Amino acid sequence: MGTEILTVKPTEAFGRITAQTFKQVILQKVREAERDTIFNEYNGRVGELVTVIVKRAEGPDLIVDMGRTEARLPKREQSKLETYNIGERLRVVIKMVDRAAKGPQVIVSRADASLVQRLFEMEVPEIYDGTVQIRHAAREAGERTKVAVMSRDKDVDPVGACVGMKGMRVQSIIRELRGEKIDIIPYNEETVAFAQKALSPAKVTRVQITDPENKKLEVIVEDSQLSLAIGKKGQNVRLASKLIGWDIDIKSEEEKRQEIEAEMTALTAPTTPLTSLAGVGAKTIEKIEAAGINSVEKLAGMTPEQLMEIPGIGEKMVDKIYQAVNRFYESSGEAAAATGEAAAGAEAPAAEGEAEAAGTAETGETGEILDSDGSEEVAQAEAAAEETPTGEETAPEAGSAENKGEAGQAEEAKS
Repeated sequence: MGTEILTVKPTEAFGRITAQTFKQVILQKVREAERDTIFNEYNGRVGELVTVIVKRAEGPDLIVDMGRTEARLPKREQSKLETYNIGERLRVVIKMVDRAAKGPQVIVSRADASLVQRLFEMEVPEIYDGTVQIRHAAREAGERTKVAVMSRDKDVDPVGACVGMKGMRVQSIIRELRGEKIDIIPYNEETVAFAQKALSPAKVTRVQITDPENKKLEVIVEDSQLSLAIGKKGQNVRLASKLIGWDIDIKSEEEKRQEIEAEMTALTAPTTPLTSLAGVGAKTIEKIEAAGINSVEKLAGMTPEQLMEIPGIGEKMVDKIYQAVNRFYESSGEAAAATGEAAAGAEAPAAEGEAEAAGTAETGETGEILDSDGSEEVAQAEAAAEETPTGEETAPEAGSAENKGEAGQAEEAKS
């Protein structure tokens, strides 16, 4: 059992073609055995940190020498801040091994988050021996990386262990990554507390879980901290979302206040039921209400695309709905205009009555002023008017006076 028995076969009967075919089969089997060996060797080393030498460039990709085989560094796995030269030594992480037709292709990466984790394991002894663990890491290669760490020993500070004395440990990693920024965050099992730390350096006011099933968070920050929390082109919030595994919606205090005011206004505002729409059938209204639209005002604020997402609503039905909504608002506008005209007509007589009452009040006030302030002067004027005779009465009296004067003179002459 297990013994190899070699049997010699005569080769004199083989011709040139048979010998060449035999040679090709042997070489093919040898190459397949080499491919299988390479695949089995590197497939189990995925995620491992290795040192390679840049050998040549093939378009945007780089071919690097790993010793026993060549690997490919695709453009998507290269850092944005880095440029590479032929013969340069690089630290890369094995991303995957692809069993291609030409043989297994080893793909290495300089942009994967696992590269940062492997570098921390090399630089930080506490991580290597398991005292400090890297729970999560999120990276945008060439720009920023967020790493969440925790300690198994309560006497060991995980963040301080990763930073090192005067930042020596983390600075060596930053140099290896060509100046990429690294945020080291303490890990927390509570999602709310972890989210607050993940958005550093921004200061978070409060965090609220809005949808636990779909993993959605709402984060409120001060107005001055909004741009810092979002980051450059949304980088900070995007990395924090990757780090904690939740979708984050960031709002400022002012935006949240306006949102609450709008909700309160919507709750107190009057709504019109969909049955008020003329020309829309009951079945269509049931379909719309099943989608959560219960008022004409809410229906009017929807786009045609949103309406077509409702099951059973097509393009023709959308046009019909919009026509009904337009007719509703036109009739509402005409009714409002008629109501305004009626109100204006009712206000006109009231305004005239108010003007007359105001005139009467002014006349009464004037009389009171005359009676109170100039009563003596008015009485004297009336007395003078009564004593003063008219023109016709004054003339005869003046003539009689003259006649009396002449008669007196005549009597004196006679005497």
